[in-house]
Amino acid sequence: MVYTVLLIILPLAGLTLGWTIRWLYARYQLTASEQRAERIRQDAIKEAEAKKKEILLEAKEQVIRERNQQERETRERRAELQRYERRVLQKEELIEKKTLQIEKNEQVLVDREKGLSLREKAIDQEEERYRSELERVSGLSSEDAKALIIQDLEHEARHDAQALINKIEQEANMAGEKRARDILVTTMQRLATEITGEVTVATVTLPNDEMKGRIIGREGRNIRTLETLTGVDIIIDDTPEAVVISCFDPVRREIAKVALERLIIDGRIHPARIEEVVTKVSKDISQKIFEEGEKVLFDLGIHNINQDAIRSLGRLHFRTSYGQNVLSHSKEVAVIAGVLAAEIGANRDLAKRGALFHDIGKGVESDSDLNHAEIGMDMARKMGEDPRIINAIGSHHNDMEPSCIESVLVQIADAISAARPGARRETLDNYIKRLENLENIAEGFTGVEKAYAIQAGRELRIIVNNEAVNDDQSKDLAKQIAKKIENDLRYPGRIKVTIIRETRIIEYAR
Repeated sequence: MVYTVLLIILPLAGLTLGWTIRWLYARYQLTASEQRAERIRQDAIKEAEAKKKEILLEAKEQVIRERNQQERETRERRAELQRYERRVLQKEELIEKKTLQIEKNEQVLVDREKGLSLREKAIDQEEERYRSELERVSGLSSEDAKALIIQDLEHEARHDAQALINKIEQEANMAGEKRARDILVTTMQRLATEITGEVTVATVTLPNDEMKGRIIGREGRNIRTLETLTGVDIIIDDTPEAVVISCFDPVRREIAKVALERLIIDGRIHPARIEEVVTKVSKDISQKIFEEGEKVLFDLGIHNINQDAIRSLGRLHFRTSYGQNVLSHSKEVAVIAGVLAAEIGANRDLAKRGALFHDIGKGVESDSDLNHAEIGMDMARKMGEDPRIINAIGSHHNDMEPSCIESVLVQIADAISAARPGARRETLDNYIKRLENLENIAEGFTGVEKAYAIQAGRELRIIVNNEAVNDDQSKDLAKQIAKKIENDLRYPGRIKVTIIRETRIIEYAR
């Protein structure tokens, strides 16, 4: 029993003792924490007091510094105001001195003005006496003398001005001619094109003379069919192993030549086969015309051209003028015009385009009685070309006045291309004879002093005696000479007759 009581009491005693010890330990911990908190609070208070004293000390020092700065600025401003005050006082003293000097000068000027007035009156009286004496001695009034002096000065000024104008004109002409020669020589030297020649007939070589009979056919039906379909004349004569095709239309002549060559190679020559070959060749030539037009446009870098214009350009490949291929001539003129435009600073693209189209009227199929320049102008106008290009086409043979520098360049390039040695087939004797006939016709009229055929015979310039022929008579004389040229001469294109009537006054300074 006692043992059981002990077993109950002992654990309870242990528990009580453990709880007491834990309570005492917790009490000890609490007391220690309160002491640490008190120490921290005291340290914080001490640190806050120290920080407060430090801040107050810095504030006092800042106030002292600002006060010293303000005092220093105040002293500087006071010193600056004192300097300004001294300057103002000095300026006031200087102004007072200047005012006194001005008053003295005004008095001197007043005294001097009075003296000058007296002297002016004396000089006027003396001048009047001298003028009267001069008028009496010279016998001229002052107005007459003044007019005479002005007239002499005017004559002298006119003489000097005319001399200066003549000098400037001579220098300008010399410089302009030299510059023009340099540009033209440079352009012609840079140009390298082929010279081609064409005639109105074409020759087809035969393998043997027996082929002539096959070309003629039974009762001439083959040759008649070929001539009817192509519109050419086929000449079969005694020339061995050759047939001549004659036609003024170069396209039809080319179609007939190619068709006949193909028939000879094929060997089957009869009306049906001839018609078949001619139809095929016509299509091929039409395609070739278009390709030639596109080729020249590609070579020159010209774009935005409609198909009708390309075909008209391509037809120029089969056209000739005095033996010169017109398409090659047009391409050459475009190159020359482009180079000239680049040399003088003109519009190069416009010059090339106008030069290429200048003879496009020759490639247009038309029954109109207009010349090729007028036909080309109408075509360019329908194509919506620039008015300057239209003017270049119309003025390249002086049928109208050039309206821009590009038109003049086209004229020059056209003349260069046509005048190159070998470019045209006309013989020298015929060329000289035609020019002489033109000049002789003009010189046969009364009042004509001299006649000059220029531009390869396209223009006749006539100098008349201004005393023997007046303006009205000049008009009649031009009509009479043009009429006589039409009746007596044969020539291609048109000839422009220009009458020059002028008065020249020449003096020499020795």
